[in-house]
Amino acid sequence: MELITAATINKRRLFYRWASALAAITVFYNLIEGAVSVLFGMEDGTLALFGFGVDSFVEVISGIGIWHMVWRMKRNGDESADRFEKTALRVTGTAFYFLTAGLVLSSAVTVYKGYRPSTTFWGIVVSVISILSMWVLIHYKTKVGKQYNSRALLADAACTRTCIYLSVVLLLSSIGYAVTGIGLLDSIGAAGIAVLSFREGRESFEKAKGNMACSCQGKCG
Repeated sequence: MELITAATINKRRLFYRWASALAAITVFYNLIEGAVSVLFGMEDGTLALFGFGVDSFVEVISGIGIWHMVWRMKRNGDESADRFEKTALRVTGTAFYFLTAGLVLSSAVTVYKGYRPSTTFWGIVVSVISILSMWVLIHYKTKVGKQYNSRALLADAACTRTCIYLSVVLLLSSIGYAVTGIGLLDSIGAAGIAVLSFREGRESFEKAKGNMACSCQGKCG
């Protein structure tokens, strides 16, 4: 009986260690990605890259909520969201809605004025790195979530796939502009990011209500 208890305790410790590390990596990666994207987005006049960067900063709030969840689970083992996490999710959802509105308005203005970015080179670089990084994070979140039967971590992994979709939209619009020189493609990319940001906002509010499902997946886990 003692051996089983010891093994269970050790298993939980490993889970908390993995979950904490993954949450920390997600937060710090999004901070760096957000700073780089916003910087080059402003410098190159790329609305899609700028919006992608702001989206990354919003993801940081959600990541902090996940880190807090892991810390709380370590203390009492409960995966249901507490008041802090629900507040973080609502703030995240609201921020995504504001980002959506801002990107839609900015896209309309740039299309109307016929504005073109100077280059989308960094949009291509950032999106490729993001796709690879998010794929690795999703892989390990799913692996750890299944291994330790964590519904919350599996839900987080499934919702993280939206980050890959955002990166793909940025990549396609950046390559499209680089090849054709059509400024409209950058605005279309920004609009695509706005649509996905809206969906992320909706998912954040759903998770705040206790629904762990992601609209992009139908179900998580």
